[in-house]
Order: sequence, then C-alpha cells, then structure tokens
Amino acid sequence: MVVTAKPLTAHANIAILGAGAIGQLMYHKLGLTGQSGQAEECNDVVLIGRQPHTQQRTLQFTDSNGRTHHTTATILNRDDTHLANINLLIVCVKAYQVENALLPLLSKLTPNCHVVLLHNGLVPHLAVSAALKHYPGLGLSLGTTSQAALKINQWHIKHTGFGVTQLGHYCGTPLSAELKLRLQVLHSDNQPLEWYQPVLPILWQKLAINAVINPLSALNKCANGQLAAEKYQPQIKAIINELVDVAKCDGIELAPSQLLTRVKQVIALTSANFSSMYQDVAHHRATEIDYINGYICQQARRYNLAVPINQSLVAKIVALSQQ
Repeated sequence: MVVTAKPLTAHANIAILGAGAIGQLMYHKLGLTGQSGQAEECNDVVLIGRQPHTQQRTLQFTDSNGRTHHTTATILNRDDTHLANINLLIVCVKAYQVENALLPLLSKLTPNCHVVLLHNGLVPHLAVSAALKHYPGLGLSLGTTSQAALKINQWHIKHTGFGVTQLGHYCGTPLSAELKLRLQVLHSDNQPLEWYQPVLPILWQKLAINAVINPLSALNKCANGQLAAEKYQPQIKAIINELVDVAKCDGIELAPSQLLTRVKQVIALTSANFSSMYQDVAHHRATEIDYINGYICQQARRYNLAVPINQSLVAKIVALSQQ
C-alpha cells in the first residue's frame, strides 16, 4: 500500500520529537490510522528532527502483518514557524537527550501545548516540569510503551512487538478531551492505550523491567529470553528488592512478588528481542543507564539507602561503554 501525506497545513497539531524507531512508530500509528480509518486524511502529524531545514521524507513502515506502507512525512527543523501550531508534542528521544532537545522548543510552541514524555527511565521529568513553570499554559504527561520497532534503515522501521502504551497527567494544564480522543488511535491491533492517575507508580513498574532486562542483557551479551535462566534469578530479585525499597521512600508502594512476575512475563514475551541497552553498547552509543539503574541509585542517596547491586550494574555498564 502506498500512501502519500497531504502537504503540511496550519492545522497540523501533533508533532513527534525524535525520528528514531519509537518516534517513527508513533508517527505511523497516529498518521496511518486516523480517526476515520483513512490514512490519506491524517495530515495533522509531523516529525521534528535535527536537520538544519524543514524537509519532506519518504518513510517506510512494515506493519505487524508484513505489509509495507510508504508515506511522505514533513520533518520540521527546530526553528520552523509551524511549531507555533503544535498542540501536542510527543517526545521520543533518548532520556539523556530530552533536556537539550525539548527545552529550547517550549517558547516556540502554542501557549497551550501539551507535552508527553515517552522514553525509558526517569529523571528528565524533573527538569521539564521545572521549566514548564515559566509557561503556565503548557501541560506535561508522562508515559511508557512496550511496543517495539526495529530500524531497517534511517527511514524504514518494522513493527516487531505488540505492547501496551501507558500515559498519565503529571503537571500543568491537563490534556484536552479532543487530543485525548485523538490519541485513542494508539489503542488498536491488540495494543491497548491505558490512562493512569497518578502516573508515577506505573513508571516505577516499567523502571523495574528496564532495570533488570537492559543492563543484564547488555553485560551478558544475550537476548532477553536468556535471562530466564536460573543463574540470573538471584540478581534479578536483588535488583527488584532494592528498587522497591527506594520507591517506598518516594511514596510509591510496590509489591516485589508482582514486579518479579511482571519482569518474567516481559522476558518471555520479548524473548527473541535484544534490549535497547544491549544495542547501544554493541553499536558504541551512549546508554540510558543513568536514567534507569542510575535513577535508583540517585534516589537511594537522597534517603541514605544502600543499593549495591544497582550501583554495581551502573559501574559495569559505564565501564563496558568506554571499551
């Protein structure tokens, strides 16, 4: 199926910041599946990239049924005047890129724009929420997704895994009913969209999954499924127990047994996948360790808690990344 997007109009009101695998996946899910189900009618979604000039790009998206879709996407540069029309900005860059990529854009967005952070780990929400105090009309939601996509090349992704997308309001002006309804197109193909209030407990649960799978798969150079082996279970339990203690001091009550069950489920469901941290280390890219296990250690220091297992994982990943 070949789909050509209409030219960008003043009515384009959703932007995806970050054109990596998840950013392009969100673009295609929002753009190829419109409220009416007609892809050619969805011209309200754009990407924001790092290139010096706004441009049109032909993107390829291979869906879960193996069909490849082609669409012409608008990729705004970060000074484009169309940013003033954006009512919803979904941030899909790496955690360590959020501040530098997002904060300079805040003054260029429509005054009532709503920002959604959709990345692994925690930390950036603290700086973003502080910055939003200077823009009283803006709002911030936090989210996580377990959908998966693989980059075939820079502008071609393949949908490789079903999963749930979880969102919740964090601060500032709440998401409008109209935009919330627009996001419902993400609830499709057995991939639910769930809303939570408060949202931080859900993000701590996702943090537990990432804190186990990402560093252990990277350090052991293995696919996720291999972490089901008995030899990894004591370490997995220790990671979770430390996280639960820290979360409790942050006012988040989590049950270790439930987290362990969920981690094992994700390991099984993604058994053939290689984690993002595994891939980052393999390709000599920066990792998000400081925003996953590093966040656990950061919060532990606030409460004078010992988290030796998580500290060890952070040190080992940092050392591995420097090789």
